[in-house]
Amino acid sequence: MIIIRARIEALPRSEVRVPVLLIAGDPQWLHLVPSQRVRLNGGFRTPRRAELLAAVVIVRGPPTVLGPPSAIQRAAERVRERLRAAVGRLPPDQRGVLPGMVVGDTSRLDPALAEDFRTAGLTHLLVVSGANLAIVIGAVLGLCRIAGLGRRRAPPLAVLAVFGFIVIARPDPSVLRAAVMGLIGLLALLTGRQRQGLPALGAAVLLLVLIDPVLARSYGFVLSVLATAGLLVLAPPWRERLARRVPGPLADALAVAAAAEVAVAPVLVMLSGEVGVISVFANLLAAPAVAPATLLGALAAVTALISLPLAQALVWPAGLAVGWITWVARTAASLPYATIPWASGGLGAVTLLVAAGIAALILRNRRLRAIAVAAMAGVLVAVIALRVLAPGWPPPGWQMVVCDVGQGDALALAAGPRQAVVVDAGPDPAPVDECLKRLNIEDVPLLVLTHPHADHIDGTPGVRHGRTVHEVLTTPRTSGREARLTPGLTTRPALPGQRWTIGDLTLSVLGPPAPGPALSPADDGTTINNASIVLVARRPGFSALLAGDVETEAQRVLEGNVPHVQVLKVPHHGSRSQDVRFIAAAHASVSLISVGKGNDYGHPSPFTLDLLKRLHTQVHRTDQEGDIAIARTATGIAVIPHH
Repeated sequence: MIIIRARIEALPRSEVRVPVLLIAGDPQWLHLVPSQRVRLNGGFRTPRRAELLAAVVIVRGPPTVLGPPSAIQRAAERVRERLRAAVGRLPPDQRGVLPGMVVGDTSRLDPALAEDFRTAGLTHLLVVSGANLAIVIGAVLGLCRIAGLGRRRAPPLAVLAVFGFIVIARPDPSVLRAAVMGLIGLLALLTGRQRQGLPALGAAVLLLVLIDPVLARSYGFVLSVLATAGLLVLAPPWRERLARRVPGPLADALAVAAAAEVAVAPVLVMLSGEVGVISVFANLLAAPAVAPATLLGALAAVTALISLPLAQALVWPAGLAVGWITWVARTAASLPYATIPWASGGLGAVTLLVAAGIAALILRNRRLRAIAVAAMAGVLVAVIALRVLAPGWPPPGWQMVVCDVGQGDALALAAGPRQAVVVDAGPDPAPVDECLKRLNIEDVPLLVLTHPHADHIDGTPGVRHGRTVHEVLTTPRTSGREARLTPGLTTRPALPGQRWTIGDLTLSVLGPPAPGPALSPADDGTTINNASIVLVARRPGFSALLAGDVETEAQRVLEGNVPHVQVLKVPHHGSRSQDVRFIAAAHASVSLISVGKGNDYGHPSPFTLDLLKRLHTQVHRTDQEGDIAIARTATGIAVIPHH
């Protein structure tokens, strides 16, 4: 799935000029450059969130290019292209991260590594922001000073560097905010007036929101402004206090990392529903490598226009710096309790602010500090005891496990010793491979790929890694993508009424309701979702409805055939597109939602969560609980999460 922000300028029989969000599937959309004009076919949808968008467009097929990009954007794309060529010989992680740090290009970034950066609180390093711009401006002014240019001649050169940086890195909210602040600071330097941080920040915010009101609803812009305000307001006094107890450089680094983290924490909690615990320390460890990586990467991007071999020599030490940052991200993300679950939305932000206020009061009172330390010690002992005494994984008698593969689907149905039927494989090979390793699965009698969307089938190599897969079941309305991921395997289409028996496990195919024509790249997401295989899994003491990604149209066709089951795998990651009668017909006591943390789609939808609540079913989510097992007990079934 490719998401692009665009501006519609013409419709049949009318001219407009409004912002839209394009959702496309054809890879040709990836080759477009900002400022290009294209013609497209698609279906218009009303935006579900209160964004300043005229519509969300589900694009059908590739774009029809009407003209080349502007000369400036062609030059900028040339710089990005040459940088990608320069880093081509670096290891994969460095090759994906370095362009992101220099020009915001994360096209080669491994999704699993991006998730590690997010967990470690280092995502800001992959988004070009004020820190990158400050490094560039500082380097330009330093070179001007070495060259003997005075106070009058250096700032104009730095201004040119700022505009070049904006074009190459693309005008994201954080880049625009940093650029305006940098220009205001350079103006102060040129006129000889003392630079004032907060007025510059206020001027930047006011000017940018007046120019582009959409920024007022941009979380990226809000996070950028809050982080800068934290550095300006909180960092100086904290630095002074820390300097009394630790060396000056360490005090500076601690104050800066902590101030930025504290300032953005309420908004991050509101978005993600979790609090980062180790982000300050991860930022401290990564900080020494950021400037060398950024400066050498930027220099390599410019040098690559003249000499690619010289640029490749420059990115080698930059890659070493990026390697350290990557190691910090992976190590920090792998630590237990790197993040703590918290309430999301406005409630999460308010409760975090209240908790921060209570913590401040405790830190100011010696007696309260002693009580807090004792309480934390007791909690720590209890947590360690629970970890030691907790049952192993997988739990005995497990029937089904929904794997935490991020924003996607993958689940395993027990089929015998070290055997499981796997339904979908998630968006990436590594998470599903690790999940099946934890379950000790070595043999897969049947792999079911419900429909050809990347978040369900791109992890297929992970299912096959070190395992024997005997047969593959696909939707009869396949696009052929599954075949490219399962070479050498027997593949069969799923037909309504078809039954598969593996040991005491029986799988019945409920849908898609009719084979219909083969899918094509021009089909929109809803068409492909409604072609999903829908299965009913049964064995003595256990039953489940596995609904793929079917949306309301297919659900309405199938609802008359839905049997009563104990467990429902909620369709389409809990999206808004649910038919009440389909969900209610299952009479499931447990509903499982496979969904990624902080996903861009707003899954699961509040509507769906409220519907499940009204149906009195237990709701469990992989974004909050990790892998989720359903185990058979003497009195029924039990739900057992595993982080």
